[in-house]
Amino acid sequence: MRAGAGGVAPCQSVIETSISWIYLFSDHALKLKKPVDLGFLDFTSAPKRRWACDRELAFNRATAPDIYRRVHAITRDRTGALAFDGAGDVVEWALEMRRFDETAVLANRLAVVDGAFAEALGRDVARFHARSSLAPNGGGAEGLAYVLRSNAHLLRSEVADLGAEPVERLLASTDAAFAAVAPLLDRRLSQGFVRCCHGDLHLGNILLESGVPILFDCIEFNDGLREIDVLYDIAFLLMDLSFRGAPEAANRVLNGWLDEAARGFDAALWEGLAALPLLQSVRAAVRAHVNALEGRREESARYLAAAQAYLDPSPPVLIAVGGLSGSGKSTLARALAPSLGSPPGAIVLRSDEVRKRLWKRDPPDILPVSAYTRAASDAVYDELFATARTCLAAGRAVIVDAVFLKAEERARVGQLASDIGAAFHGVWLEAPPEILQSRIAGRRNDASDADARVLDIQLGVDPGPITWLRQADVNAPGGVERLQRRLGLPGLRAG
Repeated sequence: MRAGAGGVAPCQSVIETSISWIYLFSDHALKLKKPVDLGFLDFTSAPKRRWACDRELAFNRATAPDIYRRVHAITRDRTGALAFDGAGDVVEWALEMRRFDETAVLANRLAVVDGAFAEALGRDVARFHARSSLAPNGGGAEGLAYVLRSNAHLLRSEVADLGAEPVERLLASTDAAFAAVAPLLDRRLSQGFVRCCHGDLHLGNILLESGVPILFDCIEFNDGLREIDVLYDIAFLLMDLSFRGAPEAANRVLNGWLDEAARGFDAALWEGLAALPLLQSVRAAVRAHVNALEGRREESARYLAAAQAYLDPSPPVLIAVGGLSGSGKSTLARALAPSLGSPPGAIVLRSDEVRKRLWKRDPPDILPVSAYTRAASDAVYDELFATARTCLAAGRAVIVDAVFLKAEERARVGQLASDIGAAFHGVWLEAPPEILQSRIAGRRNDASDADARVLDIQLGVDPGPITWLRQADVNAPGGVERLQRRLGLPGLRAG
């Protein structure tokens, strides 16, 4: 095949998927659509394949502009010779991409997705969602119902491998969960939570280059699978992490996403969490029938079981973690969160992050002294408790991370749990002043503005009677596990 006046470098290898062929060259790749009709996509004519190539280029340039280059016409001249963008008749279309290291996707670098990286990834996705255009004709209850109907048909077609009983049990559970949240999904559509999303946001579609995650290969072939609720989009990544045995990463991604999304969406964001179990279940069910179709029976059965597990109820629980600055509150909250409630675990509401949100500042930004007046701090606690109440009502476990230096603040959070009917645990962390000072001095890029002066003020305040469980060695080896046993909480689930 010719490329203008020059030649074409030899192809090094070919990757085949169910809908594409990707031809790999030394520095670039060419992606051709297969002439297939799978119901949810139709590539059976050259004009349809061009349409898909053009959309794939345009959509993916939003997140991966350096990877997606151009669409080429493959032409045939009167002699029968093929060329790129030649003068002959167009016989096919190809999308040119920059060649990248195929082993560098996060599906192959799971160990990287932990701690701060996982939180940053969640924030990156939230910023992508916030700037994505509205899709007022997609999503809602009917948008998800389309996927549920497809799942039911495809899962039933695989009962020979999956078994009729678990398939029908899942479908019945799914129908019940959908009926419960359908009005919520429609409200979210009217509230602007349905956007032009990625649509296929799993670890295999996130590339890691120079330490930066790059979202690529979004859905271009079916608007119904792309114009979706932002929570349904992130649900795929959360499900994928949990399924691969990375519950801590899934929890950090969710909490990073929520804190960042709360900066770009209104407070209705939080009530949407009631739909999260169903949305993760639907994602797992899709993977179940895809794996069954491709002959991976054991993997398919695992996804089916995971889809059912998401729909098994888990009673809400509220944990308040208090103590002076540097006592380890955020460390403990992050350690406890993955094992609480339904996957991917508890919502962590950190007063330092709430304060930054109220002031419309990024977490590492230093706030002025006026952000720490009594009135400003009261507003932070009001926001903390209002959000916790909404999350608990949505069925999520919640951890509230704040100093809780006042007895009335501690009483108020306990009363909140009682009002909702949630189990409550209060934990008060302690450490010697010199340890607190050392930890504060060592903080970098953190949402807390506390310094030695703030700690001195806290040390001079009498917190009154502490009736919560007191823990002095939470950062010591085994400290979190000891605290879990004292509280009667479950340990971290296996993946």
